[in-house]
Amino acid sequence: MVDQLTFEQENQERIHAVENSFGPSGKPLSQPGRVLIGEGRLMKQSRRGPQPKAFFLFSDVLVYGSIILNGRWHKKQQIIPLEDIRLEDLEDGVRMRNQWLIRTPRKSFYVAASSYEEKRAWIEHIEECRSRLLQSSGRRPGSTFAVTWIPDQASAICMRCSDKFSVTQRRHHCRKCGFVICGACSKKRAVIGHIHPTKRLRVCSMCHLSLLKTEAQEVTRLRGDSTEKIGSDEDEVEGSSEEEEAEEQMEDHDPSRWMDSQMDSWSPYVYLKPEHMRPQTSVTQI
Repeated sequence: MVDQLTFEQENQERIHAVENSFGPSGKPLSQPGRVLIGEGRLMKQSRRGPQPKAFFLFSDVLVYGSIILNGRWHKKQQIIPLEDIRLEDLEDGVRMRNQWLIRTPRKSFYVAASSYEEKRAWIEHIEECRSRLLQSSGRRPGSTFAVTWIPDQASAICMRCSDKFSVTQRRHHCRKCGFVICGACSKKRAVIGHIHPTKRLRVCSMCHLSLLKTEAQEVTRLRGDSTEKIGSDEDEVEGSSEEEEAEEQMEDHDPSRWMDSQMDSWSPYVYLKPEHMRPQTSVTQI
């Protein structure tokens, strides 16, 4: 009993410390039954190059944010439910190592660890926590995921109209297919439900037509079923964060640009709770 109370107290102190590190802009992280499993820094790919981010693995969510003031404080908090995550392991490349892909309905991105051992620890612990959560809660795993964007440098021309990019002809990304497109081909906006239930996002002309057809087919189906209510059972999704609002200017999931010079920003993955669960009364706290 003493061990369990000690664990509960230490776990709450760790969670409050993470909460406080995000300041007033961060969302509360303390919830009944939530356990902080581990924390550390990973490199997350962006258009500005690899950026160190602080990641915190809880028993039901993965939280990450930007690092400020030598790691003492964080900002741009992102919270991803574990049931919405799918991990894809990736082989080492010439200029990048120990990376994998994190897919979510709203956003998919590359991350890398400082060593193979830390990479395996992150992947195994995330997968184990996700499995435990799905088994114990009855939640359904995510089935629709955001595409990863094609890197800017992968195409010198618009991938829809073939116009050449220049200083005045800027690159954009379709949120539906991830293609690199010009301004003229990305004037359309559409709701992509798994990314945001109401916000109209930038899409290319071809994906816009496809989404319109899908929407028309869905309306026809619903009208044909007089017993079915027209509406959405999808949970409300948080509004776009500051990081996601700046995504058009910053994000570019391009593994080829990962550089060894970023190694100074690594910090070790701290595995706080090896058994991933509360201690039993008969088990000594590790």
